[in-house]
Amino acid sequence: MANVFVDCHCHISAREFVQDLDDVIQRTTQAGVKTLVAVTEDQREFDRVLQLQKSYGGLIAPCFGVHPLQSDEGPDKRSVKPQDLEAALPYFYKHRDEIVAVGEIGLDFTPWCAPSEQERDDQMKVFVQQLGVAKELNLPVNVHSRSAANVAISTMREQGITGALLHNFAGKLSVAFDGVKAGYFFSFPPAVCTNPQKVKLIKQLPLEHICLETDSPALGLNKHERNEPCNIALVCQYIAQIKGLSTETVQFVTTQNAQRLFTKISQL
Repeated sequence: MANVFVDCHCHISAREFVQDLDDVIQRTTQAGVKTLVAVTEDQREFDRVLQLQKSYGGLIAPCFGVHPLQSDEGPDKRSVKPQDLEAALPYFYKHRDEIVAVGEIGLDFTPWCAPSEQERDDQMKVFVQQLGVAKELNLPVNVHSRSAANVAISTMREQGITGALLHNFAGKLSVAFDGVKAGYFFSFPPAVCTNPQKVKLIKQLPLEHICLETDSPALGLNKHERNEPCNIALVCQYIAQIKGLSTETVQFVTTQNAQRLFTKISQL
């Protein structure tokens, strides 16, 4: 397993990949990616990600989750409501043997996304309920925590969550270390390579708590271009450079971390 990658957070079921998915998958496997932890944002994606697992076998590790931001028919996103989760809940239990994590779930308290206390309360209700599902199903969680890192980590600790990935983490170093104490992991996409603000965070976080992700099709090196899972090597190289380690070491340790967190991926 030393020479493979695990992309711990990607949206391979996104519509941006529909037209040329076979080519994307070929580039992914050629880049040494063994597993795509495929997160979802709402119930409409659940069947799609299960179909992808059937088509591409052990490469796809499905997750079910209701994201803190939801899109209706238009391009704009709104804060999640409890009823968005209600219809999705039976699917978690029906497919409990097929999913490897609950995600993408979390909190997004950026002012333009959740300007009111009611919206933030609704997000918290949906988050806590899905944390409960994860505990009941003995699954880790794949977490979005924009402008809410401290609240997300403290809530997970209060709820007794032991397995968590905080993806594209942008919180303070002191908050990250609270997550480290709880045994949580942190991942960073290719966009981090052009974000000097993340250097201190990556340098200080123990490698044993870092995973690799692409968040594709978003958060690539160029925000105007579609990101793909094959770009995961860029993150590996960047983290190695910051930490003064070999890329082989970062690849090996982050893959081990992913397998410790997402214990079911070894069974795919």
